[in-house]
Amino acid sequence: MPEAVGVIQTVGFPAILAAADAVVKAARVTLVQFELAERGEFLIAFRGPVSEVQRAMEAGIEAGSKVYGGVIQSHYIVPNPPPNVVDVLPIRYTEKSEPYRF
Repeated sequence: MPEAVGVIQTVGFPAILAAADAVVKAARVTLVQFELAERGEFLIAFRGPVSEVQRAMEAGIEAGSKVYGGVIQSHYIVPNPPPNVVDVLPIRYTEKSEPYRF
């Protein structure tokens, strides 16, 4: 089954926390990356079946936007990323994320 990777970047920690919570509760996806970007921006990456990533993305954007002062800086979905992208970028399943994989 083809998998996708979704990424959401927010301004401020509360917005990314709300987005991450909504993402994993809304669909069968696994959070594979959390990172502090620049200037107080945070990002999460999550993987799963394409349709599930789309559903999770919608929920994450909505939840992050509802947080007081929450700003969704950017978001993107890559359906079926090629192996070289998975190998180079930090979007691979790790020992930490593997137990939560669907």
